[in-house]
Amino acid sequence: MLKKDKMFYKFSLYGFLKNLRFFDPFMVLFFREVGLSFFEIGSLFAIRDLSTNFLEIPTGIYADAFGRRRSMIMAFVSYVISFGIFYFFSSFAMYALAMILFAFGDAFRSGTHKALILEYLKINHMEDIKVEYYGHTRAASQLGSAVSSLIAAALVFYSGSYRYIFIASVIPYVLDLINLATYPKELDGELLKIQKGAILNQVKATLKGFWGIFGSRDAMKAILNSAVFSSFFKVTKEYLQPIVKTFALSIPVFVAMNSAKRSSVIIGVVYFSIYLLTSYASRNASKFSKKFRDLPMAINLTFLVGAVFLTLSGISTHYNMQLLSILLFLILYVLQNLRRPMNVSFISDKISHKMMASGLSVESQLTTISMAIMAPVMGMLADLLGVGMALLIIGTVMFPLTFVLKVKNAY
Repeated sequence: MLKKDKMFYKFSLYGFLKNLRFFDPFMVLFFREVGLSFFEIGSLFAIRDLSTNFLEIPTGIYADAFGRRRSMIMAFVSYVISFGIFYFFSSFAMYALAMILFAFGDAFRSGTHKALILEYLKINHMEDIKVEYYGHTRAASQLGSAVSSLIAAALVFYSGSYRYIFIASVIPYVLDLINLATYPKELDGELLKIQKGAILNQVKATLKGFWGIFGSRDAMKAILNSAVFSSFFKVTKEYLQPIVKTFALSIPVFVAMNSAKRSSVIIGVVYFSIYLLTSYASRNASKFSKKFRDLPMAINLTFLVGAVFLTLSGISTHYNMQLLSILLFLILYVLQNLRRPMNVSFISDKISHKMMASGLSVESQLTTISMAIMAPVMGMLADLLGVGMALLIIGTVMFPLTFVLKVKNAY
């Protein structure tokens, strides 16, 4: 049975505040507003992802060896600086710098908070409810995204500009910094006391365990399954924004207002609905997985369904059926949030709890490698062939990977 104690609410508050990223539903539209092509936008995402990839291993090791809580605090400081650059500057070069700082935040954060949760479950002998516990805390994150969508829509509607959403995002991130500072020390895991001359040995010990992850075929298959699906989802989901904007501008409402104000209302409602459903999906991931023979079967089937729906969304967008495409993307969001708690639980069965931050950082690293490759390609295809054909091509590429990355039982 799920135990909702003080730490459960702290973990949930972390996710809720972390997802109050008011720029998320409007990031691509912001870049388009300042005159960037889809290829340039994809290049910025690639810069972010490559930077994250470069930093994943050292920051994962840092978290395992010297403190997960400290790693999280450094992440949020990097995020705040990045938001400030987006707000105050208007050039590709400065946006690239902001993306690098954002990558610092992602690298320090990715996998680390999940490791904090898993450490807490281990200490309190609650490892048997990993999917349910993580699913509920992730649901709070998705609820934060839902609330964020409405606030962001209101900011854009009243200001008529996408720029203010960046500076507004600083407020919840500062509050989350305060929340993280109250986490107990024991969640840092089994760390050696740092003494003069002992740091190098500690890093070597952590590296040994880290590279050991690559020696396990089952662990790497589990990590790749999660990473590849996430990368396809994360790269393509950004193109929902122009799809929704096109749909919004086709509706005869607020016709006297500029396009940013007109589309903000519909975009806010769409993303609010998406995140409410994904919150529900995360909360019920455990129930969903139990409807299948085993966890690997649930993971494999959702991968295949995701490939089908991504392809269909491309076809519907190409033929100007924006509403159908929006509904298909909604299902993709639900699938991602059903899969995430299942993937984390499955990966944790394959990796020592001592290496969870490093293991999940490997997953994040592989995700960002795929995203860094796909983002500029997706942008180039969107510029040349249109968003619909780009989605169709990417979805088609995803099909054979369903069989290559099929996972098996953990026992």
